Amino acid sequence: MTHDIKAHLADLMHTALLSVAPDQADTAIVIERPKQAAHGDFACNLAMQLARAMKRSPRDLAKLLLGEIPSSPFVAKAEIAGAGFINFHLLPAAKLEVVRSVLTLGDVFGRSQAGGNKKLQIEFVSANPTGPLHVGHGRGAAYGASLSSLMAYAGWDVTREYYVNDAGRQMDILAVSAWLRYLDSYGERIQFPPNAYQGDYVIAMAEQMRAAHGNKFVRAASAVTQGTPGLPDASRGDDEAKAQREVHLDTLIANAKKLLGDDWAYVHDHVLNEQLEDCRSDLEEFGVHYDVWFSEMSLFETGLVERCIDRLDKAGHLYEQNGAKWFKSTAFGDEKDRVVQRDNGLYTYFASDIAYHLNKYERGFERIINIWGADHHGYIPRVKGALAALELDPDVLDVALVQFAVLYRNGQKASMSTRSGEFVTLRTLRDEVGNDACRFFYVLRKSDQHLDFDLDLAKSQTNENPVYYIQYAHARVCSVLAQWGGDAEAEAALRDADFSRLDNPRELALAAKLSEFPEIIESAAEDLAPHMVAFYLKDLAAEFHSYYNAERMLVDDVALRTARVALAAAVRQVIRNGLALLGVSCPESM
Repeated sequence: MTHDIKAHLADLMHTALLSVAPDQADTAIVIERPKQAAHGDFACNLAMQLARAMKRSPRDLAKLLLGEIPSSPFVAKAEIAGAGFINFHLLPAAKLEVVRSVLTLGDVFGRSQAGGNKKLQIEFVSANPTGPLHVGHGRGAAYGASLSSLMAYAGWDVTREYYVNDAGRQMDILAVSAWLRYLDSYGERIQFPPNAYQGDYVIAMAEQMRAAHGNKFVRAASAVTQGTPGLPDASRGDDEAKAQREVHLDTLIANAKKLLGDDWAYVHDHVLNEQLEDCRSDLEEFGVHYDVWFSEMSLFETGLVERCIDRLDKAGHLYEQNGAKWFKSTAFGDEKDRVVQRDNGLYTYFASDIAYHLNKYERGFERIINIWGADHHGYIPRVKGALAALELDPDVLDVALVQFAVLYRNGQKASMSTRSGEFVTLRTLRDEVGNDACRFFYVLRKSDQHLDFDLDLAKSQTNENPVYYIQYAHARVCSVLAQWGGDAEAEAALRDADFSRLDNPRELALAAKLSEFPEIIESAAEDLAPHMVAFYLKDLAAEFHSYYNAERMLVDDVALRTARVALAAAVRQVIRNGLALLGVSCPESM
C-alpha cells in the first residue's frame, strides 16, 4: 500500500508538473517521508528541483504546482512548507489500508522485486578452519546471514557461500600442532612453538589420532627437530625474533611432511575435517546456512590458479623479480605490487584469491558481495585491480566490512587469539546469552562500526534489552488474540474489519509505522544494512507498547474490538517478518 500511495502522489505531482512546466516533464519526482510527523505523511521537493532551471523561487513554484494538483481520494490536504516543500496529509482511511494489506499478504508483506531475481553471491565468514569460531566471527556470520535473507526478500536470487581455506600454510601449521601434541602423549617431547596453535581443541584432535591409530604416527623427537633453528627468548617480540620463530615452525612442518610421508595427508585431512565439521555445526546451530562450501584446494586441482596467473602474465600485468612473479597492483590503485608466485614456485594466497573471484564471475553471478573483516580494507583495491586486469567489471564486486566485536564479561575484555587458544568461542557465547540475543545484538550496529557486546544487557529481561522488548511486543499480541478467542478462520476474517473505527492518533501512528516496513526493506537492501531492520522493529515495538498501555484492546464495542485486534495482528505479522530476516525467533509467551 505504501508503494501504491507514493506512486499515486508522484502521479499527482507529475500532472501538476506538466501543467506548470511541460518542458521539464522528465524531472524525477521524489516522494519522501518528512522527518517530523507534523509536516504530513509525505513530502515532495519538486519545486526546489525546478527553481534553478525556471529562475523562480521554490515557494512561488510550489504555489503554482499546488494549484494544479488533481483531487485525490487518499489526500486530506496538501500544503507548502519551508523553502518550498509540498507536504501531503493522507486521509485516515488511506493510512489504515496498510492493516488490510499486512493481514492479506502475511509473510510476504514487505517483499520487493527490486533485485529483479538477478544472481547474487554473498560470501561471508570464510574463517580458516584452524580452530573454533570465536565471537568476532560471530558478528560476520550474523551480518552475512541477515544480509542474505534481506537481499533475497528484496528480490535477489541469493547464493550463500563459505570459502574454505583448505590449502596453504595455516592448515599445515594446524596439522603439525596436532601432531606435536600427539608425539608428546607418547613421550616424544618437543618444545612447542609459540606461534603454533595451542588451544585445547588441538590436544583433543591429537587424542583422536591416538585413539584411532595408536602409535602409527610416532617419530623420534630428534628427527622431528633436525635442522630447526633455535627459538628466541619468549619475551622477544622484535621482527627478527618473529622471523626466527616462523623459520623454526616452517622447518618443523617440512620435517613432519618428510617423516610421515603419505601419512601426512591423513594428519592434514583429519584436522581439516574436524575443524570444518565443528564450524559447520556451530553455524547451523546459530541459524546460519550455506548453499555452497567452496574449497580453495579445488582451484589448484582444476588448474584455475595456474590458468588465471598465466592469463595475467600474457596480458602484461606481471613481472619477475628475484625469481618471484609480481602483479602490477600499483597500476590499479594499490599501495604496492603484490607477489602471486614465490621464487620456489608456490602460489600465494593472493593468487588463489584472484582465481576464486574469476570463478565467481565464470559461474555467472551478476553481483558479488564479499563480507570481510575491517582489517582487510587494504585488500579491496588489489582484488578489484586484479579483476580489472582480467578484463572483468570490478563494479560487480561489493565489499562490506565488518568491525571486530569485543565481548565484555565482568567488565573485562576477552582475548580472542586462535593461535594462543585464549579465545571466547561463538558456541560459548551462544550458550550463555542464547541465539536470539546473539543474532540481534550483532546486527544492532552498522557493520563497519565497532561493537562492544554487553552480556548483562543481552541476558536481561527488561525493556532496555531491545530483542526482549521486540519479542515481548509479539508475545503481547499473541496474548490479546488468545483472549479474543477467535479461531484460524476468525483471524483470517480480520482483514475485513471496519478500520474506520481506528481513529485515535496512536492507532494512526501505528498504522503509519507499519506502512514504513516495505520502504525499510528496500533501503536496507540498497545500503547492505540489516541494522535498519533492527532499528525499525525497535520503533514498531515502542509504538505498539505505547498503544497497548494507553488503550484497552478488547472493548465491548464489537466493531472497534475487531478493528483493534486486527491492528495488533498486523503488528505481530510485521514483527515476525522482520525478525525472520534477522534470524530471531518470535515466542508466543514470555
